[in-house]
Amino acid sequence: MSALPQLPQTPLDRLGRPLHDLRLSVIEACNFRCGYCMPADRVPDDYGFDQAGRLSFDEIETLVRGFARLGMHKLRLTGGEPLLRKGLPALVERLAKIPGITDLAMTTNASLLARHAQALRDAGLQRLTISLDALDPALFRRLSGERGDIDAVLAGIAAAEAAGFRGIKFNCVVQRGVNDHEVERMAAHFRGSGHVLRFIEYMDVGTCNGWDRARVVPSHELHACIDARWPLRALDANYRGEVAERHAYADGAGEIGFISSVTAPFCGDCQRARVSADGSLYTCLFSGLGQPMRDWLGEGEAAFSSRLADLWSRRGDRYSELRGSASAPRKHVEMFLVGG
Repeated sequence: MSALPQLPQTPLDRLGRPLHDLRLSVIEACNFRCGYCMPADRVPDDYGFDQAGRLSFDEIETLVRGFARLGMHKLRLTGGEPLLRKGLPALVERLAKIPGITDLAMTTNASLLARHAQALRDAGLQRLTISLDALDPALFRRLSGERGDIDAVLAGIAAAEAAGFRGIKFNCVVQRGVNDHEVERMAAHFRGSGHVLRFIEYMDVGTCNGWDRARVVPSHELHACIDARWPLRALDANYRGEVAERHAYADGAGEIGFISSVTAPFCGDCQRARVSADGSLYTCLFSGLGQPMRDWLGEGEAAFSSRLADLWSRRGDRYSELRGSASAPRKHVEMFLVGG
């Protein structure tokens, strides 16, 4: 048997970007129907619950080990809503033991978190990011497609804190005329909590969210709004490729962030790959087509890594920098397939 090819420790794409971060969807289903991601009039309630198309836990472990061989060390579990995946703590326990994974996180809407937070923490989950677009109960319910209960989310947050999760990140997608009036209320709520609120510009992810640039609230407007009430000072990035511009409250009440994919693209430092629940690789949040990889997993993690290194070396995605140009792709993968 011939020897497997020598693998680069950290392959670089055509723009010199390494592969350090993997967003891995464990399920396509979600119990919410947020309009910018999985609108109720476009996606049926039973979507994504078919188990046959999903990677098994064994396949997921092989895939993550293959990514880790190439230098990926930041792993985030996404969906859909990942807490709908049965046995998730058992998967987390397996992934937490993989050599090279230094940061194991999960993005969730937190509506089911109260019953799972302690088990996930015990299994080795290190960090949480919670999607939260409003605190007003009626608005929150409307934004979630009439499925969400803010009290359940707040209970999930409390359970996560009790389980030992610290520095939880809260992502708020701001839309003009929709929830922009909630910005100060949310900032006030999380100031001094030890958690980090991040405001995200409304992006043209997917093809079914009816994106309208007029509904984008530029980050500089949001910064000015917060800074006028609670003065801010800029902070350095924690690492190359960090998507949020970090700011600290001058009075010491913590940190807040702004993610500006529309007005200030950060493609040049993007080190993220995304894999859907069926095992397809998307090298950009705005990719049109994914590369199916499930069949490769049966070859083992070393052979899989070799194929993955070749794919990554040919990557040249920079959609946010091309947005609006003739060369920008027109078809984008839906956010609920790759977790944002």
